[in-house]
Amino acid sequence: MSSTARAPAVDVPGRVSAGRPPALQRHTGPAGVTSSPADRRPAPPGRCDIAVIAGRRLPTLEGDRVRLRWLREADVPALMEIFSDEEVTRFWSSPPLTRTSQARTLLREIRRGFREGRLFEWGLALKDNDRVAGTLTLWQLDVENRRAEIGFALARNVWGRGLMREGLNLAIGLCFGALGLRRLEADVDPRNTASLRLLESLGFQAEGLMRERWNTGGELQDSVLLGLLAREWVRPAAP
Repeated sequence: MSSTARAPAVDVPGRVSAGRPPALQRHTGPAGVTSSPADRRPAPPGRCDIAVIAGRRLPTLEGDRVRLRWLREADVPALMEIFSDEEVTRFWSSPPLTRTSQARTLLREIRRGFREGRLFEWGLALKDNDRVAGTLTLWQLDVENRRAEIGFALARNVWGRGLMREGLNLAIGLCFGALGLRRLEADVDPRNTASLRLLESLGFQAEGLMRERWNTGGELQDSVLLGLLAREWVRPAAP
């Protein structure tokens, strides 16, 4: 079963453009910051500190087996492998890629979204070889209401190893810690039971069904909307 939760489809041929979230104030911060959520000070109470993710590039978040890091030109083949797989994109918001040029365009659009402050997409890399095996995306970031939507995709050859769980915990820890969000949301196809189980095991609760929300390759797809509040999330115990 597909290990994905829908993230915005960017402007590559055959992909649907996501709506623009509220404008964000940009801050200048250090490039290539390396940290883990536990190392970062929490945001001031009642505030969202966008500077945490709005520097020249996303911070690198280190886990035991994976790291969330900035996507590079050398990652284009990995992006192509992930998003050209029909099993991975079965419940995605856009059809699978068919040409390497689309993967290059995808990377450019990810970077443009970051520059515009509307899309924050990490590569999920294996720590033993730094190869990207998935992506994890934060978008629809609403600073005033301190909420955002999260999405992810994972290469089929590493399904079943708990890697996305580790990546999600890294991202959630940052969101509810240094970034200062109070709520995260996710959009999952109701047939995507693997991703639903994963999110529910992290504390997300199903909050509603939206019928025929997506038209992907001519197929109308429903969405289960899930939410997680900061006070509900249980940080995983240190190994």
